[in-house]
Amino acid sequence: MLTMRPAGPADEEPIAQMIRARSVWLRERGMPGWDEAADALAAQAAQPGFPVWVLIDADRVIGCTSLFEESPAWFWTEQERAEPAVFMATTVTDPAHAGQQIGCQVAWWVLDHAARTGKQWVRRGTTESGLVRYYRDVQGWHVVREKTRDGFTVTGLARRAQLMPNLHIAREMRS
Repeated sequence: MLTMRPAGPADEEPIAQMIRARSVWLRERGMPGWDEAADALAAQAAQPGFPVWVLIDADRVIGCTSLFEESPAWFWTEQERAEPAVFMATTVTDPAHAGQQIGCQVAWWVLDHAARTGKQWVRRGTTESGLVRYYRDVQGWHVVREKTRDGFTVTGLARRAQLMPNLHIAREMRS
């Protein structure tokens, strides 16, 4: 059974290795990798209070995401930011599990977690048009708007938080 739990210092290196593996996988498919950011992103797991969560399969990190209590002010309106929500960022899954819908399971766990913690919305953003289509068409997200920032077109997506009774991830574990 897969489980989600808050990340800790011991998860830093497994997260970095997973991000590097995902970067190779992305580059092999003509997309930009995250090599330069792997160590910095993984280091967030060791920072107390930083909202990194890891997906575990038999004591092995196979996914991670960060869940922020506030949506970025430069993108989301004041009215949207006043609604109880989580902002899902930096979601990465192990390419060794490609085709197993691990990213979907993480997103659906976040929807369930948000509903269980009193949130109304889950929001996320991306600069990759392929991810916009995947999030919208496969995971059921709705495009809210696009904005340009630092030369990139950022697409913001949202879904109402909801209980997900058919999750393949165990309910929240606390460290």
